[in-house]
Amino acid sequence: MTPRLPYGTWASPISAATVAAQGLRLGAVAVDGDDVYWIEGRPHEGGRNVLVRRRADGSTTDVVPAGFNVRSRVHEYGGGAYVVAGDNVYFSNFSDQRVHAVRIANGPAEGGHHEPIPIPITPEGKWFYADYAVDPLRSRLVCVREDHSGDGEAVTTLVSLPLEGVSPGEVIASGYDFYSTPRFSPDGSQLSWIAWRHPNMPWDGTELWIADVTESGALARPRLVAGGEEESIYQPGWGPDGALYFASDRDGWWRLYRSDRSDRSSRSTFEVVKEPPPDAEFGRPQWVFGTATWVFVASSRMLAAYTQGGHWHLADVKTDTGEWKNIATDLQPHDWMAARADSATPHAVIVAASAKSADSVVRLDLDSGRTETLRASSTLQLNAADLSLPQAIEFQTADGSVAHAIYYAPANASVIAAPGELPPLIAISHGGPTTATSATLDLRIQFWTSRGFAVVDVNYRGSSGYGRAYRDALRGAWGVADVEDMVHAVRHLAASGRADVSRMAIRGGSAGGYTTLAALTFHPGVFTAGASYYGISDVEVLARDTHKFESRYLDRLIGPYPEARDEYRARSPIHFVDRLACPIILFQWLEDRVVPPNQSEMMAGAARAKGLPVAYLTFEGEQHGFRKAETIVRSLEAELSFYAAVFGFTPADRLPPLSIDNL
Repeated sequence: MTPRLPYGTWASPISAATVAAQGLRLGAVAVDGDDVYWIEGRPHEGGRNVLVRRRADGSTTDVVPAGFNVRSRVHEYGGGAYVVAGDNVYFSNFSDQRVHAVRIANGPAEGGHHEPIPIPITPEGKWFYADYAVDPLRSRLVCVREDHSGDGEAVTTLVSLPLEGVSPGEVIASGYDFYSTPRFSPDGSQLSWIAWRHPNMPWDGTELWIADVTESGALARPRLVAGGEEESIYQPGWGPDGALYFASDRDGWWRLYRSDRSDRSSRSTFEVVKEPPPDAEFGRPQWVFGTATWVFVASSRMLAAYTQGGHWHLADVKTDTGEWKNIATDLQPHDWMAARADSATPHAVIVAASAKSADSVVRLDLDSGRTETLRASSTLQLNAADLSLPQAIEFQTADGSVAHAIYYAPANASVIAAPGELPPLIAISHGGPTTATSATLDLRIQFWTSRGFAVVDVNYRGSSGYGRAYRDALRGAWGVADVEDMVHAVRHLAASGRADVSRMAIRGGSAGGYTTLAALTFHPGVFTAGASYYGISDVEVLARDTHKFESRYLDRLIGPYPEARDEYRARSPIHFVDRLACPIILFQWLEDRVVPPNQSEMMAGAARAKGLPVAYLTFEGEQHGFRKAETIVRSLEAELSFYAAVFGFTPADRLPPLSIDNL
């Protein structure tokens, strides 16, 4: 007989250790001939990023040996950390940020690991490199370099790196605050790239440039093709036809365009996808280098990804006619895809997941629709009845606007809820804030739903995927509009009988941690507990003390600093801790350079001084985000223990002690 048990007390098949063990991070796929490459972020190796190669025979090897970590620090978020060029792979090594070359072993595959010896091609120094492009005519790479050797702000340029010898690189494009996505035309005669200036972020306004490449490798006749202060260009690249392709939100939604490169007038650009859905977006916010929403699989055939209503889709596009069709699959693509345009069988390699399957590296055959999993992030086999499936919801928020979220009901095949009880609710405020939550399987969410929690993952105003106007709705309103949406989301669920109004928690990390702290401070009484992961408590301190990429981000989200200093103080939870009225747990990574530890320390100290129940946990050796298995385990178990203590239930798990002050 299935037992009836209170929410929160359910025994779950998903432990914190399971989440960590099944938490392989997959991304940055590349295709070179018949070989496939990807990055694995391995929690059990301290979060090390390992480059993996899969040969045509199905064997896999690590490309870099232990002690190397394929990860760039450009923009601090990195991405674009390697490129394959002939018999070599060139990559950024995290510890020293030098570019290394490693020769690919082409003998008989033995499986497992081999021990190549990476050789640095850049000198020791304060230079970071990312987003590599191989010059098809000259023995060099072109990439983004971030120079930290001066006293002021880091200087970002495009540089040329010779493949032989050791060189810091020769600057070939400069003058803008930021650069990304240098890409050579197929014949090597032209280079395209994106550039932008403070205070814009890449989803605000960027410029797409091209230039001729001279015999010596210098750039000549640079000209602006698209973009501007209020137009975001994403993922420019070249097709097999020699045309330049890119995504632009010039009409309010990221769409795909082709350019004849003559000038930036409307007569020289053409929309690629014929009659796309009116609310579809073919672009993503460029937080990291190397992400993609399109790739050529044949000379005039493209695989394209687009999001609509919070759900990602794949489309088979004929670029010569604009005709397209959806690919029938439950897989939703993440940020990476790669393909060859000259393969006999049109296919692509993507990182994707579904509502029932975790992230995987997948080979997709466009003709048949068949998929082959090359690497899965999780081997866990769950009973379908233990899975909580995502439900997209819309709800009215402040001033009659509509906001979006994904709701997960409690689910556990072995338990029936106690009669007359509503579930406790965890509201998740995602980071960014200009990102979006995904409706794919996430064991970190299932950890909670399988124990009897409901979860709502909110795509508040400012989130991407719902058009430019929705994204821009957070301009000048961070700490206001996003917080209002969190509040209205939980009230909507409580009013519809899907959540217990007396047991509502809010949690988030980074910018989501700020939204969490702001909701707890400026809307006391709505939430009865909070969990902040490396959250921002003082936005004024953040404006003065953060890395270059985001150093002017708040100009758009709040206002120019220091001119808008009063507004910064008014939106900083640390100055209004007297309004905080519920227990709080804070987690902080001690090597975080995006959100420094003092942000969490100040909030914990203020809450403690006020007499509120507060727990504060710090983690050595972690930067911005989860990487180590032990961090994942400890933080999940601590958060569960915290909710049990403040909501008054006894979890089925055996949890380590948690110190909660003032409880």
